[in-house]
Amino acid sequence: MADDKKKVGRPDRSRVAQSEDYEVNDFAHKHGISAQRALEIIAEAGGSRDRADEIARRSA
Repeated sequence: MADDKKKVGRPDRSRVAQSEDYEVNDFAHKHGISAQRALEIIAEAGGSRDRADEIARRSA
């Protein structure tokens, strides 16, 4: 599905979308963890990318 061209401006890079498989897989690959563990971390972080990165680094 194409992006909504009416929504312009800065993309929301501060969040990790649990519902998007590619975002979960990218996060998992970045930290060398399983997709399931990535989902757990993202849920714990409430979707915040910075907090999720911090949790993943601490648990490595």
